[in-house]
Amino acid sequence: MKARVFVTLKNGVLDPQGKAIRHALEGLGFAGVNDVRAGKMIELDLADGTSDADIDAMCAKLLANTVIENYRIEKLG
Repeated sequence: MKARVFVTLKNGVLDPQGKAIRHALEGLGFAGVNDVRAGKMIELDLADGTSDADIDAMCAKLLANTVIENYRIEKLG
């Protein structure tokens, strides 16, 4: 079974990487970009039967800093 974990910064947390991307896009002539928020996607290949609770625990304990980040789990089958 595979699962994807999408990790994004919480609203209100400064995003210097997003700001740098926005600035670079502006420099390339893309003037219509008002804001960019950068995140990460982690793909896990898990043993069949891995519980949702175990995946959630992986996120909370290691994959996301829950003080400043949100995460969303997408199971692929």
